[in-house]
Amino acid sequence: TRGSQQDLQLDPGAYSVDPDQDSFDASKWKYEYYCRIYGPYNFPNFQGILLTIENSKTDPYNPSCLSNQSGLIFGNLTASPNSSLTVVGGSLQSNEMYQFMVYMENRKNSSIQATGYVLVTVDDTHPQLIVIGCVISILCVPNLEYQFVNPTTQVALFALCVGTCTNLQNIKWNIYQGSDNSSSNYTEWTLFNNTILYENIWFFGKNTSNFTAANQLFLNNPQINLWRFEVVYTFLSVTSTSALNFIINQPPYNGSCSINPMNGTTTTLFTITCPNWYDEDGIKDYSLYAWTTDASQKLMIAYSSVSYFQVRLPSGDNETSLLNIVISIRDILDCVVEVNMSSVHVIVDYITTNDLLTSLQSSSSVLTNNLIVQLLSGGNQNIVGQIITAISQQFNQMNTENIDQAISSGIPAATILVSSLGSSSLQGNSTSFNDSALTEYNKILNAQANLRDYLMTFTTNLLITTSNSIKLQSSTLAQITQSTNQLTRAALSIASNRCYQLSLALSSMATQIPYEDAQVAANQLIQCASNVLTAVNGPLQERTSTLDLDFSRANMISTDYDTDLESPWSNTS
Repeated sequence: TRGSQQDLQLDPGAYSVDPDQDSFDASKWKYEYYCRIYGPYNFPNFQGILLTIENSKTDPYNPSCLSNQSGLIFGNLTASPNSSLTVVGGSLQSNEMYQFMVYMENRKNSSIQATGYVLVTVDDTHPQLIVIGCVISILCVPNLEYQFVNPTTQVALFALCVGTCTNLQNIKWNIYQGSDNSSSNYTEWTLFNNTILYENIWFFGKNTSNFTAANQLFLNNPQINLWRFEVVYTFLSVTSTSALNFIINQPPYNGSCSINPMNGTTTTLFTITCPNWYDEDGIKDYSLYAWTTDASQKLMIAYSSVSYFQVRLPSGDNETSLLNIVISIRDILDCVVEVNMSSVHVIVDYITTNDLLTSLQSSSSVLTNNLIVQLLSGGNQNIVGQIITAISQQFNQMNTENIDQAISSGIPAATILVSSLGSSSLQGNSTSFNDSALTEYNKILNAQANLRDYLMTFTTNLLITTSNSIKLQSSTLAQITQSTNQLTRAALSIASNRCYQLSLALSSMATQIPYEDAQVAANQLIQCASNVLTAVNGPLQERTSTLDLDFSRANMISTDYDTDLESPWSNTS
């Protein structure tokens, strides 16, 4: 919004972004500006060719925005001609809305083009300039006069007053739903009436400079394709507004997904096929999630840039062995569609796990030749994540059973575990326990802890590349650290360092990925950190047993320690 006597400056040379370059070089582009009176008229044209704003020709059906062209000042005529345009105050009519368009063309390659739009309301006041934008800019990709918004992601906006912004009384955000008027080539906007009803449910920060609309706004109103978010700054004597118009980015469609076979073990290779998916923006990737009974606890199992891939799945429900699977197909602009797959039956491959346990206790050559170890050594984070998640879930279940058995044998619960918040109280046997029960508990505990310690080493060198990479690795770490009484000091050190590295990577890309992706990864990393903290303090507070591997490593003589008693270095006198 601008006052009729205020200058209006359009400066694409300063504010454009070239995704192929580190910075935008305004001198490499040609600029053409167009204007129309928004609503009743189209852009002026002559025999079908659009007339630039400074063109003296007239269109009898679509009048010019300006009564004369003397109110135009083109800037940067030497370094980057016409990269900015100033419309002098008094050139535009009050109480009118105008749509400006800039067409840009690369000087060296005319096939590289860009178009930008802005709507300007002119009134009789002298409003301040209000800047509005998306917190995560890559999720607001321009699409002609709109910005794309994904129905599966939230919209986080910011507003900023530029210039003299004293005596600010109030900030208010309004939401409009749009409908196209094809006869007049403009959009009719209707105020969305339920903002008060859903305040702090769908809408947050309605009276602040930062506003967020949850994705439930779009998911619960699928029939609405156009949205406008408007911010109103009320000063003591003037009101200023600014707005962004959004169009829903449609998710991938027309495809299907299948899995084969329908039954298997934790070492079975399941083939995922997702053919015929199409999206105007292109398909970015496919992600597979799995859960047993609670969909809110689904785990990321794999991600792939191709529609055909193979996975190893964790075991299904304890009673039915059923595992639920969902595939997320995402386009280049991060719009997601989820496909619920047929449930599969997956049981634990105890033979392979026991073989791995046996190999760990054997010579290094036997361990190296183990199939699982060879797969882990490949460094493929999908494979590493799937194997560690499957074994960890199996051991987590076995650890719970081992603890229950120990408690039922009379071992005090407070001496062998730290239960998680919200867990039910454990009732132990009041009778005294014999040493054999504790010995058997520690035998199982240490065997599983040794393997968990070994598996943890395969997470150290996994590459951290995308948000999918962070989600997969953080999920794996949350699973392998879940049994806090089985984590050695070395495993804790690796887990702590790895979660820290993943957290740094997530922080660095937090404003470049959907909030929902960041939330999933952050929840898993917080769980990992909580597990590590609990495991560190368990032995110190005598709440968990000291593991044999920790004891032996703590009492191991250093390799550089001189044990030759005849050496003069051994004589302390």
